[in-house]
Amino acid sequence: MGIIAIGPENLEREHICCAITEKKGENCAALKKAWMRERFAEGLVFKRLDARGKVFIEYLPAECAWCPIDAPGYMHIDCFWVSGQFKGQGWANRLLEECIADAKAKGKQGLTVLSADKKRPFLSEPGYLRHKGFLLADMAAPFYELLYLPFEKDAPIPRFKDCARRGETAEQGLVLFYSNQCPHAEKYALAARETARAKGLELTLRRFERTEEAQKAPCPFTSYSLFWNGAFVTNEILSEKKCAALFDELKG
Repeated sequence: MGIIAIGPENLEREHICCAITEKKGENCAALKKAWMRERFAEGLVFKRLDARGKVFIEYLPAECAWCPIDAPGYMHIDCFWVSGQFKGQGWANRLLEECIADAKAKGKQGLTVLSADKKRPFLSEPGYLRHKGFLLADMAAPFYELLYLPFEKDAPIPRFKDCARRGETAEQGLVLFYSNQCPHAEKYALAARETARAKGLELTLRRFERTEEAQKAPCPFTSYSLFWNGAFVTNEILSEKKCAALFDELKG
């Protein structure tokens, strides 16, 4: 087994990994591949283990990241995941080392990655990243951390954009921001809207279509972020059952 890169030349024939398992008969990956196809010209890199498993890293220049950050000259890790039978075998180190080498070869000043105050769903694990030398660059409500790995001591410190610091939106009711950067986000967003209606609520969906929109998001995690009456609720991509329970709780 080794690491392979997914690019325009092999995107259609290769599978892409995700933390969420695609169910039989689904083709959520098509949405993700369409998103990727538009990002390759901006410098998107997607590498995975040459085997069926959830072992991959995705990154691109921070100026093009679908994340509201200011980090000129950095490479931003969108998604970094190793799970299942492949954990503990050094694949995370291998993927990160390849990312670092690639970023240095492209003249970048360092890496950035979205994490949190502790291990949380769908966010890179802070303990591992700090162990590998990542430092805290900035924080945003309620628990987000922007970590960075500078290649030089005098490298500028990245920061969150002001729009994403408070975890608030002006819209009332249920509002869900999401993007096809996650292949499953749209499926679960549509299901959440139907679940909300069954509970007598209306869920407004806001899908990010362009980089500029995502970089103005009210929350650092642009793949899936749910708000209730202007306040951030969760970035966890919820099943219909979990959505139903959450909506009951929000209604009181």
